[in-house]
Amino acid sequence: MSRLYRTILADPPWPIGWHGGGKGRHYTRPTLGYPTMSLEQIAALPIAEIAEDDAALFLWVTAALNREGVGVRVARAWGFVPVGEFIWDKGMRIAGNFPRSCHEVVLVCRRGGFRFPSPSWVGSVQRWTGSSRHSAKPEAFIDLVEQVSPPPYVELFARRHRLGWDVHGFESAQTVSLESPA
Repeated sequence: MSRLYRTILADPPWPIGWHGGGKGRHYTRPTLGYPTMSLEQIAALPIAEIAEDDAALFLWVTAALNREGVGVRVARAWGFVPVGEFIWDKGMRIAGNFPRSCHEVVLVCRRGGFRFPSPSWVGSVQRWTGSSRHSAKPEAFIDLVEQVSPPPYVELFARRHRLGWDVHGFESAQTVSLESPA
């Protein structure tokens, strides 16, 4: 881990569960196609070690975990201070049990003296189109990140590689390791 990043985008494999059934609801572990991590494992990742002193973090958090303050705790464990958020309106219709979250949250965080160019974009609601694939995020979001935060860039838990970005992820080219050297 010799390179430091000014902009970090992370979509951790949160330990999510879905409920099914009517009266006899039960907890089920979904088949996501990738391994998940515990909250403790995610918070313990050495993200502070790959971040520049002045850096930005964009942290995707599920709506349910956001309500519990999990994203804020993880961002702080990684050495960042939350300063705003995006709400990604997935444009899904509510089906099944009510209420059902049809959005995800992106915590916008900073470290050190990092300053975003304008506060007008923080906190906006976006209706980005994206893949129907579970956890796939909209390309337009990464375009926005590139507009408001400088390189070098790294995407953690990436689903694919993007030109100009280093990546770490189960389904990506793995150009970055999160393992501490022994």
